[in-house]
Amino acid sequence: MRRLFAALCLGSALAAPAFATPPVAAPARPVPAIPATPLRTPQPGQVQPLAPGTRPAPKIPTLTLTPAIPQVHQVTYLSNGFIEVAHAVITVTPQERPNLRPLVAQVAAAVLAARPTLSEVDLSVYDRGSYAGFGGPLPLLTASVPRERLGAFLAWTTQRTPFDRVWVNPGNLPVYLQPDRVRETVPVPVAVSSQETALERQARKQGGLLGGLLYRSKFRYVPLAALTFDDAPHPMYEPLLLDMLRRSGVKATFFVIGRNAAAYPYFIRDMTQQGHEVGNHTYHHVRLPPLPLNEAVNEMRWASDIVQKLTGKPVRYFRPPGGEYTPQTLQAARSLGLNTVFWTDDPGDFQNPGDAVLESRLHRNLRPGGVVLLHDNAPEMLNVLQGFLRVARQEGYALTTVGGLPK
Repeated sequence: MRRLFAALCLGSALAAPAFATPPVAAPARPVPAIPATPLRTPQPGQVQPLAPGTRPAPKIPTLTLTPAIPQVHQVTYLSNGFIEVAHAVITVTPQERPNLRPLVAQVAAAVLAARPTLSEVDLSVYDRGSYAGFGGPLPLLTASVPRERLGAFLAWTTQRTPFDRVWVNPGNLPVYLQPDRVRETVPVPVAVSSQETALERQARKQGGLLGGLLYRSKFRYVPLAALTFDDAPHPMYEPLLLDMLRRSGVKATFFVIGRNAAAYPYFIRDMTQQGHEVGNHTYHHVRLPPLPLNEAVNEMRWASDIVQKLTGKPVRYFRPPGGEYTPQTLQAARSLGLNTVFWTDDPGDFQNPGDAVLESRLHRNLRPGGVVLLHDNAPEMLNVLQGFLRVARQEGYALTTVGGLPK
């Protein structure tokens, strides 16, 4: 699977509704200090070594604000060749929490002013004491601020008028778990019976849906393949990826991590509005086979619940982290209405093999009825995706969602 994150997951709490709208003249009510979500001792299946051969990720450029804003931990930015997006990480103390709105207003305006080429700045505000990067507890507040909507965002921070691209942590989310740190290689059934192994082999050979398993389309000769992205959404990569897919007219399936979806709900809505499909990649991105079955079921159910709440559609497809499953987790997925989806084309974008190698692997493994596996938060994916989409089109391939494949 992947080093889940250069990407995301975040936590902690702020007990205020995201779109509170008291009268303009009313003073801001103090926000109660909520203890940081306690860190649970890592459980089996969570923290694992990185896959052999992984190279350092390309360095992401950073932006320096002048004058500096003390609460700003880092500002990074990237381009997809068409637009630039920045992500600002902000950390605050409990004493600073009542003033989050003026702070995020200041940061958003400062970042957009510092780099006029930016199309958007996305903000993630964390509790300073529990901040542990993208694999740590969830943010207190997040926001997505396109340049043309800065005025509306500033109005939300001062007048409490609604703004649909902001999220405030309600403080009632599932306990924090560390994500696993292993990348996919091939789907791996763990401790399976000979009957399940036969089912897996038959599903791979036959294609289509069989026993809740899907490896590829039912038809091998139709130049159609599914394009899928794991680990979404990430606050810097998501708008860049969605913009590129929109320009190419390609629809994809995003297997989202439930906690990421909870913290960045506006990106899930963007996916749905643009015609993409949203699937389940567990709530915390942990390997399921080592977990007690009830915890594995919770991981799937929590993710489906948040996705259905945001999209208004039932979740049909599930991808287990690392492609690892047992007969019990497979049955649990089926009981939740989920079909387990694997892949035929994994170029290893999170191993950072280099753009040329990644391009070659993508092209070599593209096949009729196949399922392409990429990660929405891998910098090299962003570098090569446009070229891959162009080559696929030139060779007569149509790329679609998992739901768009003949079953």
